[in-house]
Amino acid sequence: MKRKSIVSFVAIAFSIISCSEPVEKDYKDASLSIDERVEALLPKLSIEEKVAQMRIFHANIGTKPDENGNLKLSKRVIKKLKLGIAGVKNPGEHIDAVAAAKLNNELQKYIIESNRWGIPALFVTESYNGVDAEGCTKFGRPIASAASFNPDLVRRQWDIVGREARLRGMHMCHSPEADLVRDPRFGRMSEAFGEDTYLTTQMVKNAIIGVQGNYEGLGKGTHIGAVAKHFAGYGQVLGGSNFAAIEISERTLIDEVYPPFEAAVKEAKTLGIMASHGDLNGIASHGNQALLTGVLRDQWGYEGYVVSDSNDIARLFYFMNVAESPEAAAQMGLEAGIDIDLYAEDSYSYLPEMVKKNPELEKLIDRSVRRVLRTKFILGLFDHPYINIDEVKKGVRSESSFELAKESDLESIILLKNEKHILPLSKNKSLKVALLGPLLKENTKAMFESVTGSNIRYVAEKGFSLTDEKGGAPEVLDRDPKSIAKLVKAAKHSDLSILFLGGDEFTAKEAYFSNSTLGDRATIDPVGPQDELVEKIKALGKPVIVVLKHRRTLSINTISKHADAILDTWDLSEFGDESTAKIIFGEVSPSGKLPVTVPRSIGQLPFHYSMKEINYKKEYLFLEKGPLYPFGYGLSYGNFEYSDIKISNQVITPDTEIKVSVSVKNTSDIKAKEVVQMYIKDEIGSVTRPDKELKGFEKIELNPGESRVVSFVISPKMLEFTGIKMKKVLEAGDYKVKVGTSSQSYLETEFKLKK
Repeated sequence: MKRKSIVSFVAIAFSIISCSEPVEKDYKDASLSIDERVEALLPKLSIEEKVAQMRIFHANIGTKPDENGNLKLSKRVIKKLKLGIAGVKNPGEHIDAVAAAKLNNELQKYIIESNRWGIPALFVTESYNGVDAEGCTKFGRPIASAASFNPDLVRRQWDIVGREARLRGMHMCHSPEADLVRDPRFGRMSEAFGEDTYLTTQMVKNAIIGVQGNYEGLGKGTHIGAVAKHFAGYGQVLGGSNFAAIEISERTLIDEVYPPFEAAVKEAKTLGIMASHGDLNGIASHGNQALLTGVLRDQWGYEGYVVSDSNDIARLFYFMNVAESPEAAAQMGLEAGIDIDLYAEDSYSYLPEMVKKNPELEKLIDRSVRRVLRTKFILGLFDHPYINIDEVKKGVRSESSFELAKESDLESIILLKNEKHILPLSKNKSLKVALLGPLLKENTKAMFESVTGSNIRYVAEKGFSLTDEKGGAPEVLDRDPKSIAKLVKAAKHSDLSILFLGGDEFTAKEAYFSNSTLGDRATIDPVGPQDELVEKIKALGKPVIVVLKHRRTLSINTISKHADAILDTWDLSEFGDESTAKIIFGEVSPSGKLPVTVPRSIGQLPFHYSMKEINYKKEYLFLEKGPLYPFGYGLSYGNFEYSDIKISNQVITPDTEIKVSVSVKNTSDIKAKEVVQMYIKDEIGSVTRPDKELKGFEKIELNPGESRVVSFVISPKMLEFTGIKMKKVLEAGDYKVKVGTSSQSYLETEFKLKK
C-alpha cells in the first residue's frame, strides 16, 4: 500500500509539473498551424532580429553573380544579412531564369545559414510586362490586357507570371496595380487597368488569383504572393505629376477608389499591400493609420503585410514634412501599420534604440513581424526554401506561354477606325506595303512577313526617334526634314502605308524621386512630327493605316482625321507586331475595347465616362462635343445587332434580384467576338450621381448569322452608394439599365427600387 501511494504521488506531481510547464513548440515542426509556428518563433528573436524582418533592400547594392555565375556579395550586404532580412528586391533580375534560380538558391542558403534561427528571405519582383526579369515571357502591359475585357484571360496570364517568377526563385510581386488611372499626363498610366472601378476590380482580382495560384499555389511552391498597390488613390495625383498631392473626396474614395483593393483583400486574398507615395487629402499615406489600419484591417479584415513604397517612411520627415525627425517618421509609419520598410537605410533601423526609450513600441514591432513571418510560412519557405533547377527550363518561356501571350494580344487590340472597311487586308492580293514610323521595331518586318507570306512585299523605315532616349529626362529631338521626306518617298512607292505611331517607354514612364528623372507630361499630344507625317503621307492619296503604340492616352485628333484605319495596341507582348499583322490581314477579328476615355484635348481633363451627370452640362468653346473615343468603344470586322432588351421584373427590392437580357446577332459573314456591356444610371439620388456606371460585361464569340441572348443579374448591392451621412445607402427610385457595345451605344430599359 505504501509503495503504491508513493508511485501515485510521483505520478500526480509529474502531472502538475507538466500542466504548469507546457512543452515548448518548435517553429520548425511542419505539423503545427502557421499561427502556432509564428508564435513559437517570434519570442526567440532579439529586437534587432525582429527589426531585420521588417526591412527589404535592393539586390543592386551588392548581390550578383561573379564571372563563373556564383553568388558574390558586397560587404554591405553581408553586414545586412547577419541578423536575417525580410526580403531582397530583384535578385538575379538581369540573368536568365536558370542562372537566377541557381543564384537565388545560393543567396537563400547564405541567408538561412547566416541568422541564428534559419529564417529565409522573401525575394521580390514586379510585373508590368510579365515578370520584370531577364528570360521570362513578355506579356502586354496591364492596360493593354484590360482592353481585352476578358478577366479569365488576365487570370491565365498572371498564372504564368506566378509560375515563371517562382521558378527563378521569387516569392512576392509588387504588382498588380489596383489604382484607377484617369489622368494621361501621369507617366505610369499603363501599369494599371484603366479608369473604371468595376473593370479594374475584375482585372485586379483575377490577376491576384492567377499570380497566387488561387492561393493554393503559394504553399505548393508553384506561385508567388501578390502585393496590390498603391493604397490609395495614387493614380490620381494632381496635375498627373508623380509625388504630387492627391485630393479625392471621401465619397469617391469609398465608392470608386477602394473597391479594387477591397476585392484584392476579401476575394483574391492578396498576401501584400503597398502604401501610396502620396498623401490623401492632406494626410501622408505612409502615416495614415485610419487608412492602413482602420479601413484595411478593421473594416476589411486584412491579415497580410503592408510594405512601404520606396523610401517613403523616411520621406514623412524630409519630403512630406509631417514628422519632426527621422525617428518620428519611423514611429509614424509603424503606428500607421507599415510592416516592411522598402530600401531605406534609416527609418526602421532606428527602432531598436527607440524601443529602449519607449518599450511599448515593441508590441507594434511584434505585430508587424508576425505578419512577415506568417507570409513566409504561408509560402512554405521554412520547409522548402530552394528551387528545383531541373524544373526551371521546362517551366519558363514555354510554347504554351508564348501562345497565351499571342492570344492576349489578339483580344486586346482595339479597332478605333475602319473607313470604307479597308481592313482586313487580303493576303492573296499582291501588294507593296510600307511599314513606317518611329514606333517601328527591328523585327516588325520579319513578324509581318511570317504572317503574310510572299504575296505581300514590305519596305520598312523607322525614319526618326521621338526622343534622344536618355533614361532620366529624355528630350524631344529636333524635326528632321530629311527623315520625314524619306518616309514620304517610301510611302509614295508603295500601295499603302502602315504607320507605327504613338509613344514609347521614354515618353511615358515613372518619374523617380530624383529631380533629374522625369516621366510625366504637361500635354498629351503625340510627341514630335508624327501628326505632320500622317498628313503628308495621306496627301499622297493612298490608304493609310495607323498602328498606335503607347503607354498613355494621347489626343490623336490629326491621326483620327486622316488615317483610314486605326488599330490601338497600347503596349503588347513580345509578339505584338505579329499579332497586329494577324489582325490587319484578317486572321482574327479585333475585339478589344477602350479601358479609358480618349479626350480631344488635355483641357477636357478630368474626363472619364462615369463622371457626375452635371459635368456634361456644358461643352467647351471651339472644341467638338464629347470625347474623341468613348470608354468601352471598339469596332469589329463583324457586325453585331442588338435587339429585344428585356427585364425580368420592373421592380427590385432590397431582398430580390432582377435580370436584364438582350439579344446579340452577328449579321456579318465573319466569326467575331463582342464585349456586351451593362451600365446602370441612378436617375435621382440624395447626392449627385454618376452619369452611368459599368456594372457588368461579358465577352462572347458568334459565328456568322449566330444570335445569343446575353443576360446580367442586377443585385441591390450594385445600387448602393455613399449617401449624405457618409454611410452606404440603398435608395428607392428610378433606374435605367443600358446594355450595348460601348458606354455611348446601347439599348436601355427601366426599373424601380422599392423598399
